[in-house]
Amino acid sequence: MQEPFRAIVVSRDENKKQSVAITELTHADLMEGDVVVEVEATTVNYKDGLAITGRGPVVRRWPMVPGIDAAGTVISSTGTEFKAGDKVLLNGFGVGETHLGAYARYMQLKSDWLIPLPEGLSAHDTMAVGTAGYTAMLSVMALERHGITPSSGPIAVTGANGGVGTVAIALLSKLGFEVVASTGRMGEADFLKSLGATEVIDRAELSEPGKPLGKERFAGGIDAVGSHTLANLLAQTRYGGVVAACGLAQGMDLPTTVAPFILRGVTLCGIDSVMAPKPARIEAWQRIAKDLDMEKLKAISKTIGFEDIIGAATDILDGKIRGRVVVDMITSA
Repeated sequence: MQEPFRAIVVSRDENKKQSVAITELTHADLMEGDVVVEVEATTVNYKDGLAITGRGPVVRRWPMVPGIDAAGTVISSTGTEFKAGDKVLLNGFGVGETHLGAYARYMQLKSDWLIPLPEGLSAHDTMAVGTAGYTAMLSVMALERHGITPSSGPIAVTGANGGVGTVAIALLSKLGFEVVASTGRMGEADFLKSLGATEVIDRAELSEPGKPLGKERFAGGIDAVGSHTLANLLAQTRYGGVVAACGLAQGMDLPTTVAPFILRGVTLCGIDSVMAPKPARIEAWQRIAKDLDMEKLKAISKTIGFEDIIGAATDILDGKIRGRVVVDMITSA
């Protein structure tokens, strides 16, 4: 534990110009926490891409090791919840933003941020799901909680080729829902249908400024895009429908009106995966282990090494990555 280990570190100079580099850290560099974890696998999420490239204000402490997801083995613990040898999983809680993140061989964390690795899933499996897929599961659970069932009608999934979108399609289809996938990459239509999408539409149908109310098309939706896309999705949701909002790939704005809510009784659910309480996290991951087709998970994920993280961060923002990226930290870091 005392030997130096590699980490990706983002820094800013006195002029707030950001840089990123692979460097070495020691145990003394780790932050406060009662559990030390050896990272076996991590992933590259959209938020990680923003952190590494500086294209979004994700990092709030400098210097910072990015990486908001991790799965690995407890090396030591001063608490009572975990012991050395336990397999654990982390999503969120400011890790990679205000607390040193997963793009390093070791992390020191608070035990309340961790859950046991779900039964039946490996570290690699959980990172193929990652925060994106975990957010998709929270979104599906929100639809169910508000009474949406397969008999309710079609569910729209925006940003369908992204991490949230691909897992959401796979989950919804296995649960028996009709899924309409919205994507800016129509050349991927066959791939999205292989995940379970019934119909694939061009994102242009939803991404331009629209009317306060449109034709009632969807019983609900999972939106990782925001802005005009979310506004149009709400405007085209059927009476009593439910939309789960979990992302902002198009923008943070929401140029809509109250019409969908007061004329059609539409419900808009906000999905937060960062600070979700532990019972909700455990439930979501248990559902993932049960309801996600592992063969489809393999189809939407690829594995890279530690050296490839920085390049993948740029690619994910540029829309060049389909589905999920797993980083093997044991053989490459």
